[in-house]
Amino acid sequence: MSEANGVSLKFHKLIKNQPQRSNMLLRGNKFVRRHDLTPSIRLYIAFMILMAKTTGAWGKVTELSRQFAISRMFAYMLANTLHETSLIVFGDNILQPAVAEELPYHHILSLRLEGKCSIEAISTIMKRFGIPNSSVGSISQYLQGVGSLLPNTLITDNEEVRLVVFLSDEIFAKNLPILVTVDPISSAILRMELADSRKVEDWKKHWECIQKNGYIATYLVTDEGSGLRAAQKEALADIIRQPDTYHAIAHQLGKWVNRLEQAALKAIEREYKCWDTLDSARSEAVINARIDAYEDAKKNADTAIELYETFTFLYRATNKELNLFDDNGNLRDRQNAEGNIEAGLLLIEELGHANITKAVNKVRRTMPGLLNFFDEAKPVLSSLSGLQIDPNALKALCLAWQWRKGLVKSKKINIRNRCRENEKFCIEIATGYLQEDCEITKEHVYGQLYKIVQSSALVECINSIIRPYLNGSRNHVTQETLNLIMFYHNHRRYKSGKRKNQTPMEILTGKKQEKEWIDLLFVVIRKKEKSFSVSTE
Repeated sequence: MSEANGVSLKFHKLIKNQPQRSNMLLRGNKFVRRHDLTPSIRLYIAFMILMAKTTGAWGKVTELSRQFAISRMFAYMLANTLHETSLIVFGDNILQPAVAEELPYHHILSLRLEGKCSIEAISTIMKRFGIPNSSVGSISQYLQGVGSLLPNTLITDNEEVRLVVFLSDEIFAKNLPILVTVDPISSAILRMELADSRKVEDWKKHWECIQKNGYIATYLVTDEGSGLRAAQKEALADIIRQPDTYHAIAHQLGKWVNRLEQAALKAIEREYKCWDTLDSARSEAVINARIDAYEDAKKNADTAIELYETFTFLYRATNKELNLFDDNGNLRDRQNAEGNIEAGLLLIEELGHANITKAVNKVRRTMPGLLNFFDEAKPVLSSLSGLQIDPNALKALCLAWQWRKGLVKSKKINIRNRCRENEKFCIEIATGYLQEDCEITKEHVYGQLYKIVQSSALVECINSIIRPYLNGSRNHVTQETLNLIMFYHNHRRYKSGKRKNQTPMEILTGKKQEKEWIDLLFVVIRKKEKSFSVSTE
């Protein structure tokens, strides 16, 4: 300890003989690089703190922080760094050569999949921190190699059979279609393939491959793509197809709400401008001309406003017919809903707007199967009714779930707030019947009701997940890249939303996923090719 005390006295004198510098270090910027704190001094500070912890000597951190004009946090940081380093060098948890060799590839996969970095960006970051195997070519080669070891179709364990809903759609990378089928309940991607086309045969092979691997369709949700509709009739003819309700009504008619509103606002602006020009007119001819112009502008504005208000009312009333439950939480009758939608479409046609009439005709073409989800809801409600739940509480929870769906779909803050308040009100009613069991019952009811799928919106979510990778590679995507994305998505853990703290595979299989996605990925890699993690350079 005498040598340590000698070192302490030496550095104490060093600080004492430089009072101006010490004072400068105590003010100004919050974080300043202390060039006077050499590596030897930092090691001494860390060593003395660890020694004090071992011997139980209190106050050493305060003493050192005053002696060297450093913060207590910085002193603890030095001690922790030395402690962690000593464990690696002298402890039992020394990294095995194989594990250490894989670390660069952990960085590559994490930056690519979790960070959504381009290959060029990954190379730059790895070079900055001195991580080996950081060339663009090496990274690209490694990612392609890993992707080639992964399947593009999900396979059940032990050849078991699982009944799932198929939600299928196309995503485009430049002009190449990516055929995607997702289970909407778990959000797990069942198959994702880069195809040359999206014809009937492509979709038939796509679904056949999924079913050969153990996932059998009980229900199909798609948009109105001609290839999808024709393929369903040939490959899944015994399965009910649910047209996407969003694309059927909201996508076709909903956009006209904003368009007609903008047209009405422009017409009003034109009316005001014509009004303002009346005061500057002097001759009788100019006055009469401007009065005529104003009256025409006012008439056009009145017509535009009336068209906007009437269409908006009819559109919202028609779209509301897609709700499963009425205001009392009862399951609505499908035939009544279809009749109300048809009445709404007829009234919209009578507005006499040519382009809107074309949109109405597109909606009408989807009507035969548009409300198939009403039939799918009956067995779900029947199973819920069989539980020991008060009927009034069940109705309140069904209505609460419907408001929750409205909250998720809406983007306008006022509509979201209204949906949130109504859901809360319905849950309060259910709580009055169920008391402390309300939360558990609510989660069960919500979970069952979410099995009633009426939209392919989840594929749009998958599109938003894939799109950054496509943008980062200028839309030059390979099947190997899609395999990697699919594996990551299926095994990553959600951080928020209704699936928070769960992975798609956990929800799909009902089995707890003990390892993180990257650890599972290396398990697959080692099974396929034990030496693959070795550097490719």
